[in-house]
Amino acid sequence: MTDITVRRAGPLDARPIADLLNDVIEVGGTTAYTQPVSADYIAGRITNGRRASWHIAEDDSGDLVGFQWIEEIDELPTEAASIATFARIGRTGLGIGSKLFAATVKSARDLGYTWINADIRADNEGGLIYYQSRGFEDYGRKTGIKLENGLIVDKVLKRYDL
Repeated sequence: MTDITVRRAGPLDARPIADLLNDVIEVGGTTAYTQPVSADYIAGRITNGRRASWHIAEDDSGDLVGFQWIEEIDELPTEAASIATFARIGRTGLGIGSKLFAATVKSARDLGYTWINADIRADNEGGLIYYQSRGFEDYGRKTGIKLENGLIVDKVLKRYDL
């Protein structure tokens, strides 16, 4: 079994994060992102100054195998953080998400959040299972969301109380 280490992400992690996310975007079907992202875009998100926390998971050779972030967004009340989670294609089921989420929960509490919101594409079975397995509960649904590429999807809203 591969050892997974989780640590806070910083701007120097932006390139590998962007590369992993772009691989997920290219495969499609699991994220609202439909266009590739740049390392500069990711670095800007990491350092944007909002109540955010980014964590990365690395294997024992130092390769990025996943990442997760929480941040405040305008659509949610100030006590709620929005979460996003990504794992390297072919590297799921290794405990990456569990270790990332443990670090994220601690950060969320430290940042003063009382709950975490996940907006998951309704057709993202793996994402729905992941968040359900962490203890998130359904609380709503958004229908007819138009993604940047024109695809229309529904999103399941899940909540985790801290």
